[in-house]
Amino acid sequence: MNLIKIKKYLSFKEFLQFLKGLYFNRKLILKMTKRDFRNKSLGSLLGILWSFIQPIIFILVIWCVFELGFKSKPMGDFPFILWLASAMILWLFFADSFLSATNSVFEYSYLVKKVRFRVSMLPIVKILSALIVHLFFLVFLFLMFLIYGIIPGIYALQLIYYLFATIVLVLGLSWITSAINLFFRDISQIVQIILQIGFWFTPIFWSLVMIPEKYRFIFRLNPVYYLTMGYRDSMINKVWFWERPELTIYFWCFTLLVFAIGSIIFRRLRPHFADVL
Repeated sequence: MNLIKIKKYLSFKEFLQFLKGLYFNRKLILKMTKRDFRNKSLGSLLGILWSFIQPIIFILVIWCVFELGFKSKPMGDFPFILWLASAMILWLFFADSFLSATNSVFEYSYLVKKVRFRVSMLPIVKILSALIVHLFFLVFLFLMFLIYGIIPGIYALQLIYYLFATIVLVLGLSWITSAINLFFRDISQIVQIILQIGFWFTPIFWSLVMIPEKYRFIFRLNPVYYLTMGYRDSMINKVWFWERPELTIYFWCFTLLVFAIGSIIFRRLRPHFADVL
């Protein structure tokens, strides 16, 4: 894998071809997404409601513990729960979509073996399935702001941008992990551990200003920091993404590199999938 190949897959043409593939397979992808979402809680009494109940309970518990129990101070002029939830729901979407997309190829192994289907689209199905829950929680977040008497401004429109950025990052990462997961089945557990560690090393419960200035760059290297900060910028800080040029440039350089490497690894390993399933 040399630099020339990476540049090739980083090309805008390659990305357009991928989008073209999404468009032509859109009906099948949407159908699979609906089925995947329904199957998440198949057989349980409340069914797909569990997809919404569990995260809501988690956020409510966090709210009770930190705001009612620990009497957490407001972050600036905003209640702590709003500051926390703005980043928390982004992390929940990132973690859920990344972990489920990692297992996507293995879970849909029957498609790999029997059907002529663009297997690289399978992580997209899992990401879109997680997106349904995330969109619900975006509405829930807006309601929380309204309950506290705060009306999100025009900056909230850039949530669309940060959501798109999250999907591109997760897709690139999951191409790598979903392909390798077929040959090294411990990848799924490793991803879970990384997500657990990443949760506490990402400024979600805590603010980066608590870290000495000379060490803050280490945490800024985490691409999810850009996304969680972006959600807070959209809902709380009222900062446009182009007002953070260094972070934006770094994030997209990192993300496109991961996207390119993921594309290469997936293409290289794809012919061998049927042999290990």
